[in-house]
Amino acid sequence: MRRSEAMAARDEMDDIQALVRSGLGSLGSARYLLLRIGDAARARAWLRGLAPTRASEVGGGKTVDRAIQIAFSRAGLVALGFADADLEGLAPEFLDGMAGDERRSHRLGDVGASAPEHWRWGRREAEPHILVILCARSALFKPWADGIEADALASGCRRTAAFDSCPGREDGSVAQEPFGFADGMSQPDIDWDGRLAVTGAVNRDYRAGIAPGEVLIGHNNEYGFVGDMPQGRLSARNGSYLVYRQLEQDVTGFWRWAAAEAGPERAVWLAEQIVGRCLNGTALPGLGGKDNDFLFKSDPEGRACPLGAHVRRANPRSGDDPLGRRGFVRDVIASLGLEGRAADDAVASARFHRLLRRGRPYGRMLSPAQAMAPGQPPVEAGLHFVCLNASLARQFEFVQGAWLTSATFGGLSGEGDPLTGQRLPFPDEGRTDLFRYHDEAGLPRIAQRLPAFVTVRGGAYFLLPGIAGLASITRG
Repeated sequence: MRRSEAMAARDEMDDIQALVRSGLGSLGSARYLLLRIGDAARARAWLRGLAPTRASEVGGGKTVDRAIQIAFSRAGLVALGFADADLEGLAPEFLDGMAGDERRSHRLGDVGASAPEHWRWGRREAEPHILVILCARSALFKPWADGIEADALASGCRRTAAFDSCPGREDGSVAQEPFGFADGMSQPDIDWDGRLAVTGAVNRDYRAGIAPGEVLIGHNNEYGFVGDMPQGRLSARNGSYLVYRQLEQDVTGFWRWAAAEAGPERAVWLAEQIVGRCLNGTALPGLGGKDNDFLFKSDPEGRACPLGAHVRRANPRSGDDPLGRRGFVRDVIASLGLEGRAADDAVASARFHRLLRRGRPYGRMLSPAQAMAPGQPPVEAGLHFVCLNASLARQFEFVQGAWLTSATFGGLSGEGDPLTGQRLPFPDEGRTDLFRYHDEAGLPRIAQRLPAFVTVRGGAYFLLPGIAGLASITRG
């Protein structure tokens, strides 16, 4: 049963937008065009004339020279004529919007300078209706992207914002984010071929593969069932919920803090402890593996990689059993709760909370040495954070709230994410500005009063529809 359902997902690649299958990294330039609809009929006609790139056109050795991807916010669907009844079955978080609830903002860590009232876009009259992602080889990019943007503005749309990414590497090498770390090193593998089982002892261990329904609406997820989706005129099958957040990074502040805390000669080492990976993306020494071939269960006290490091929070690499498979008898004993410590069960199984990340950096890139140099002024730089998931609550919002924002992640106290946290007291008056790590001699240390290094400048939830879904939206 599982194999035939997963094969259906592969068979439907012609109905899936390309971003689900590929980050389009060979296309070095990208623009994120955020639009509001002024004239629905003209906007629909313009959208019908676009040809979004399909998953069947990329991956598996296939490449394209340019790609268009199209997504809609709830407000955009309403502006195109969809009533509330048409949207029943879509995720409540999508219908509410990223900035639609103060409690949601607190859970996501959107407080202080990152609170929605300070955003440059994403709420009220600056809430986008449509997100058009334009990617192309750098030599082709600007005139092509400028032309599509001009057509949009001539077709009943108004521009909320338009952002170009940093020119990327088109040779297949690993990209870097503005703090200088290799980015996109760990992504889940969609199980297009139905080789994974959603039940059984194999899932006691961490695995990189995930069911198609963790990303695609209308397919079996890791629980073995299909989630809710609309049953009316809006077709959501083969779509995905797209999270877009503009994250501004204080590059000079980050590296100067590291240099002041550890000394210039050890600043990179401390920064690697905060991120949880080496600058070049490889695993930290002592984890018993390399690149992505490692697990955190081999480091239960956080001596090799701090318990609260950013990548350990974002993907704890935990299976259904914190200690993995132990043999039939011990597996049964553990399942009955008769073996193990509470500390071993402090983090949920990662396979239910994976995200497919598709972000790109923007702004001026500095090396660590440049950022630490005296007199170096701050630069505007950051990340266009984009991720895809089929359950906003169980995936993005869980990871952001329970793992990144939480000051008690993994049994810790008083520390939020050391890289992306906002440092304001949360949830009550508890502090969030600590960071515990072990120094190079293995002695425990606590860094205090970490400043905030990342500020949210805007964000929204979108539906990235399948190709048939896009037609159902634009036909009117």
